[in-house]
Amino acid sequence: MFCQVIVDIVHENVASPFTYRIPDMMILEPGQRVAVPFGPREKEGIVLEVSEDCDLDPVRIREVIRPLEDYPAIPQELMELAAEMAEKAHCPLAETLRLMLPAQMRGGRVHVKTERRVMLAIAPEVAIELAKAEKRSRKRAEILRILAEADGISVKVLSESVRDPGDALKKLAADGLVEIFETETLRRPEAAFEAQGDPGFTLTPGQEEALGEILPALQGKGGRFLLHGVTGSGKTEVFMEAVRKTLALGKSAIILVPEIALTPQMVAWFRGRFGPVAAVIHSRLSPGERFDEWRRIRRGDARVVIGARSAVFSPVRKLGLIVVDEEHESTYFSDHHPRYDAREVALSRCERERATLILASATPSVLSFAKARRGDYMLLEMPRRVNERPLPEVELIDMREELENGNRTVLSGALRTALKKCAAKGEQAMLLMNRRGYNSFVSCRSCGYVMKCPNCDISMTYHIGSQDGLLRCHYCGQTLTPPDRCPECGSRYIRFFGAGTQKVEEEVRKLLPGVRTLRMDYDTTSGKDGHGKILEEFRSGRASILIGTQMIAKGLDFPRVTLVGVVAADMTLNLPDYRSRERTFQLLTQVAGRAGRGLEPGRVIIQTYKPEDPVIGYAAAQDYRSFFEDEFRRRRNGLYPPFTLLARILVESPREEAVVCTAETMEKQARELLDKHPDWKKKVLLMMNDTPSVKVLRGKNRRHILMKLLVSREADELIAALTEMTRETDKVTDVWLEVNPTTMM
Repeated sequence: MFCQVIVDIVHENVASPFTYRIPDMMILEPGQRVAVPFGPREKEGIVLEVSEDCDLDPVRIREVIRPLEDYPAIPQELMELAAEMAEKAHCPLAETLRLMLPAQMRGGRVHVKTERRVMLAIAPEVAIELAKAEKRSRKRAEILRILAEADGISVKVLSESVRDPGDALKKLAADGLVEIFETETLRRPEAAFEAQGDPGFTLTPGQEEALGEILPALQGKGGRFLLHGVTGSGKTEVFMEAVRKTLALGKSAIILVPEIALTPQMVAWFRGRFGPVAAVIHSRLSPGERFDEWRRIRRGDARVVIGARSAVFSPVRKLGLIVVDEEHESTYFSDHHPRYDAREVALSRCERERATLILASATPSVLSFAKARRGDYMLLEMPRRVNERPLPEVELIDMREELENGNRTVLSGALRTALKKCAAKGEQAMLLMNRRGYNSFVSCRSCGYVMKCPNCDISMTYHIGSQDGLLRCHYCGQTLTPPDRCPECGSRYIRFFGAGTQKVEEEVRKLLPGVRTLRMDYDTTSGKDGHGKILEEFRSGRASILIGTQMIAKGLDFPRVTLVGVVAADMTLNLPDYRSRERTFQLLTQVAGRAGRGLEPGRVIIQTYKPEDPVIGYAAAQDYRSFFEDEFRRRRNGLYPPFTLLARILVESPREEAVVCTAETMEKQARELLDKHPDWKKKVLLMMNDTPSVKVLRGKNRRHILMKLLVSREADELIAALTEMTRETDKVTDVWLEVNPTTMM
């Protein structure tokens, strides 16, 4: 027998499978990991296929050394998915196969955890009698008494009652009274939230109607749904019931969330409903926890998977349902090579495995809603909150007037008053400031110089706290001490400007000195379970005010929150990106929806320098339909997606001259390609070689060739040709092709 093996090396020269002989008595299957000889070394690989015949010279064929597991680590469906992704990304198959496995499995960096256990080898009543008769060793007598009451116990737990039990256990085992053995133990992620039992909700008519459309698809060959409901309408309850039905049909489900911050809450809900069949997958798990959760999923012990983007590759058995919650979020796109969009991967898996896909959001992306309107997805709408609770009252505060009235703090008078009232009534509040740190930049008032990161073309942010008084780059992590004089002109008029979450936190503590506040941003959640600990403290009521970046804006459900404040609503509105209006609307609408989800009505205060902007108005009214129609019309007039495709060839290198040279070469080759294919050229509305808004990032200079294409078969053919072209560049520069990239900056 022979097998085709993809060796775990990401390089164009070894992208094809290699043939190996399978030794006698060894049985292998496609998807199984193996150790194989490769040159003078031993390498890991994955079996693509097994065959009885081989056309190669038998003398040249080497043997598989050993299987790394006795089962296929990657099931057939995921093998096919990896092949499809490799073809689309024009990358070696080894690169996409890596996505299907916990990273620490490669190279044997994580192993099955075992523990020593001990159990009686005799009847419990006999053990009790022997314990009474034991005169020489009190330890042996105590061990026998403990084991008589326990059906096996770990040696570690036993040592908590009997100090240093090792010698006593050896003697008891030698006498045939106990049996000591090694057993596998699973590392389970700790629950940040306590799992609540099944509350047995009665679905609202709106929830029943949505579920009634989904159930036939679950029972049949799958379906594609966009679940659009206002914040607080009970979308989560709909897909929880869909998961319950999926499990009843003997199938499995995957629930994707956009932020690790949402995972603890979602896991608590699902563990409360479905118990140990729920597993969690995300990047903050330890390697051992991730490996063990993956093994529970692969064995079929866990049939509901909750996790961030990478959970879409979970090897569930009999996939029946994938839910993409908050589907509008850009975090579903991975900008690490091989680049992928988890929403597209979810759709591909569902089509391949005849499963049902539900995209859910209160603020669907313009592209998804447009697809639903043309029939690609079935649109399910839930326009009312559960129990007919009203949407929160929204007040817009013009910060220009606050400035004219002498208020130079980050909090308006109205927000200050509302926070005091909220605290006095014992209620909770959330404040959104979508920038971390204390001050947003440092500038010279004499010459206008702005302190920028030496590795990135980005202004540095001033932070206070454990690393007191440091400037920090939010892209590469570089830190610097703030200068006393301007590096450009030598002036002493170097000042801090703008505000971040730390500044807001300081203002709130001055305003309400006896009230406990929490801050949730990248700086406070970097440790293990950082998100869960903060959210649990807020959920329990031990803190009254939660201040945070966009990670607090979506999906979270805290019934005691009656006030939401948006400190700087226009922060994302004027970014140089055609989606800045959409992202501003989504952020404001989502965070406003955190208020008034319990019995008390909610209030939202939005601080803005542009209260007249239609996007701010649509968000204040929670009016998605009006926003969509306005934005759809704007994109049609400007020929932006979904009416066109935006493609860019991004060139990066530490050497600026190499970037310029490669970008010019890429542009020339692209134009030559268009001249050879006039039908492709007709679909190109724009092509330009330009510098991105962020010229330098993480020490690499950047250029991009932007292209705007009409949606067509010819455009798809051109993109495939451009993708192939970008893979044939020198090794001095990194070149990527992005289609409708998440950011144009």
